[in-house]
Amino acid sequence: MKIDLLQMVESGGCSAKISPKQLEEILKYLPLPVDPNILVDIDTHDDAGVYRVNDDLALVLTTDFFPPVCSDPYEFGQIAASNSISDVYAMGGDPVLALNIMMFPASKLPMEAYAEILKGGFDKATEAGVRIIGGHTIDDYPPKYGLAVVGYIHPDKIITNAGSRPSDSLILTKPIGTAVILAGHRLGMVSENDLDEAKSMMKLLNKTGADVMKKHKIKGATDITGFGLAGHCLKMAKASKVSFTINMKEVPLIGNSYRLIDEGCIPGASFRNLEYAEKEIEFATDLDYNLKMLAFDAQTSGGLLFSAPSKKVNIILEDLFAAGLFNSKVIGLVTEPKEKFIYLVN
Repeated sequence: MKIDLLQMVESGGCSAKISPKQLEEILKYLPLPVDPNILVDIDTHDDAGVYRVNDDLALVLTTDFFPPVCSDPYEFGQIAASNSISDVYAMGGDPVLALNIMMFPASKLPMEAYAEILKGGFDKATEAGVRIIGGHTIDDYPPKYGLAVVGYIHPDKIITNAGSRPSDSLILTKPIGTAVILAGHRLGMVSENDLDEAKSMMKLLNKTGADVMKKHKIKGATDITGFGLAGHCLKMAKASKVSFTINMKEVPLIGNSYRLIDEGCIPGASFRNLEYAEKEIEFATDLDYNLKMLAFDAQTSGGLLFSAPSKKVNIILEDLFAAGLFNSKVIGLVTEPKEKFIYLVN
């Protein structure tokens, strides 16, 4: 029996997240615990929480799950696991343990689909060196899957979204455009090559990029997911109390995502992300509209964005290329705080 998970969802992957504007409203009502061992909490909207165990060890904690982003259950499990583990890498941590989070419609899908999703997650976690030691499932439609992940990090080596400094260069390790490609696929507008490239990027662990960050003692980073490149840049610039100038012509794109935008294939999440961020962004008067909308494309299991001293950029890029991250590019610059947090230019 051929199973097509996409027949069960209207939006999947990180496009299914609530809008960043709604999230900020919700977080206003969430009380923050007071504990000197909490090193990173939701105050700066960082990628994961960090709790100090002792002077040499802290725990990195994160969770993520979403509806299917592709048709095949095994691939869905791989992508969801890769996305869940990514936040630990973005903080500079080493992921160690995980629990499965599964919502599965037992009356609508055969158990072999359940098993394949879990197998995809298990195999990707194993690739990352993560041991899945349990989990929880409820009967729910449509299916959703992800992980709760625990990682290790030294308390003095935490990478946060508040670590960017003026004159740093901004480096992105994966191309963007996953939501556009996936939306185009559902409309029959995308080639198999483009779809395969998007799925390959989503399955790609951010481990190698994180290793390069740690080698070069990077202080500021995030991973690009549901709020799009511009949305995550905004959160990072705010947390760091700086401004970012992003050159959209330097941003690597997946396949024909630019053409799809030009043909009107713009996912709804892009407009939600734009609504959230546009008041704090200055758009160049000659900014290409297609590139502007790609800046707000909701990424699933996207790449790392990190800031690095400009004098180290060449050696860092060499290391990223040597690690197989051939799409890595310098896409912008960190400046002293200006009137706007983000400046999008061509």
